[in-house]
Amino acid sequence: MKSDRRRAAPRSSRRGLAGLIPTALLALLAGCAQQEPAPEPAAPAPVVEEAPPEEESLTVAGVGDIMLGTDYPQNILPDDDGVEFLAAVTPLLRSTDIAFGNLEGTLMDGGDPVKQCERPTSCYVFRTPTHYAAHLAEAGFDVLSLANNHAHDFGEEGRESTMLALDAHDIRHSGREGDVASWTVRGIRVALIAFAPNIGAHMLNDYARAQQFVSQLAATHEVVIVSFHGGAEGLEASELPFAEEVFHGEARGDVVRFSHGVIDAGADLVLGHGPHVPRALELYRDRLIAYSLGNFATYYGIAVDDVKGLAPVLIARVARDGRFLEGRIASMIQVRPGGPQPDPHQHALQIMRALTEKAFGLEELQFFADGTIRAPASMP
Repeated sequence: MKSDRRRAAPRSSRRGLAGLIPTALLALLAGCAQQEPAPEPAAPAPVVEEAPPEEESLTVAGVGDIMLGTDYPQNILPDDDGVEFLAAVTPLLRSTDIAFGNLEGTLMDGGDPVKQCERPTSCYVFRTPTHYAAHLAEAGFDVLSLANNHAHDFGEEGRESTMLALDAHDIRHSGREGDVASWTVRGIRVALIAFAPNIGAHMLNDYARAQQFVSQLAATHEVVIVSFHGGAEGLEASELPFAEEVFHGEARGDVVRFSHGVIDAGADLVLGHGPHVPRALELYRDRLIAYSLGNFATYYGIAVDDVKGLAPVLIARVARDGRFLEGRIASMIQVRPGGPQPDPHQHALQIMRALTEKAFGLEELQFFADGTIRAPASMP
């Protein structure tokens, strides 16, 4: 169970008289020693300076695409069977109240794919053994998106296998239409719903229906998190086009329109992925949007060259009413054959700051050298 990470209020301070009597006054008192001593004045009551109570909040860690290796069509699983692949990032994920990621592919033992590839050189099918769900749980993941273009590689049988494997390790999930994660964290009722422009998923491209889903969840939950897998892919997809995006003939949605719409309907945090590269952040109506968190932990099978190898961990602290309070970008990088590792050069932070400034300016969000992100109005 994740520990309670509320900060203790600072100790009260006291102001008394000790050490404050001037030398001249001490001499005067000595000269009157033979006289009847006057009663000492009562010391004033101590002044207790109390820190304002910390606002009730949750910390959410969000990461992008996860694919820990595949045994189809050939075995390209890690040499240690994935045991240490997430070790470097586990303490960070476990330090938050909720850790989220997008699970690409299926957790399935055997079985044949239903995905038909018209372009074999640019078509990928992922099948990871079901026992890898234990690695995700050990790393600290609480909830995963199963709404993406690989969740259905092995049809509904594969998606069902994935859901059962995650259930066995108490990892919640959302993706297939009707599948919504709902639970209570530190007394706060939370929901997560995942969208994608793919078969059988909560449909990203149906903006009105997406808003209806979110509105219904907002009526019964205090914090609603929305995940989406959308937008074009590749190195050239880093910048937001503010338009409908198409990739290999597939409509991948207008992610800005989608994100603004679900927040208008009651969402409190929007976590995007899909382009395989980081994108900008936005603060919209006091709610944080991450337009793409890129790749995170993708063993051989998904390219990690250039910025595709950046693996940011976005940590957002949100109030009980969903407002963004503060956050941090922990810059990670994938260096094969290992999993995500801390990046001392903080490339993800630098790139996401630059993309945010270009898309939205820096009036709403400010970025600091240690990775902290804040709204100017919330700064001390």
